[in-house]
Amino acid sequence: MTKVLIIGASGQIARWAVEMLAEKGVELTLFVRDASRLIGVPDTARIVEGDACDEKAVAESVRGQDIVYANLAGEIDTQAERIVEAMQTQGVQRLVFVTALGIYDEVPGAFGKWNRRQIGSVLETYRAAADTIEASTVDYTILRPAWLTDDDEISYEVTQRDEPFKGTEVSRKSVAALITNIIISPDKWSRTNLGVDKPGTDGDRPAFM
Repeated sequence: MTKVLIIGASGQIARWAVEMLAEKGVELTLFVRDASRLIGVPDTARIVEGDACDEKAVAESVRGQDIVYANLAGEIDTQAERIVEAMQTQGVQRLVFVTALGIYDEVPGAFGKWNRRQIGSVLETYRAAADTIEASTVDYTILRPAWLTDDDEISYEVTQRDEPFKGTEVSRKSVAALITNIIISPDKWSRTNLGVDKPGTDGDRPAFM
């Protein structure tokens, strides 16, 4: 049975992923700062409370895992460093890590300008996290989702790191489905950096804004 550590398991994308992975019979360890924020936890899941910036807590949670999936916010550059260090030390290779669109100025046109006005203040931190991961020896997939919706649908397309970003939005459920597919088939998208959007959502900004 595949053992998966989800760091940031109380997040809205991660909640979908937990449900999908549990249905696949994956053995889950849910790493969260506050366990009271978890919703719909499978009976078989192990819960660990901790800070993703805490070197010891991350290392202890990574030990013995097959795959790490991280979906974080805040000091994401430091968190990425701790996760990569722990994985390299513990000999855990496969990582799925969610960052943000726009960290490479890859979002074209009016939407790119709008996106930078909205979240430009955090893009440097997310870029630093991605740089740390790409410079490491771990087998990573970095995801850069479009603006997120709560639509109950799975519809997505991907773009590579060196391609212009497509679309303006994507559902959290879609991103979780992509993450689940990677975890179930870990050879998919090995050492790649993907933009994720819903086809046909091009525009100057997301439709819900």
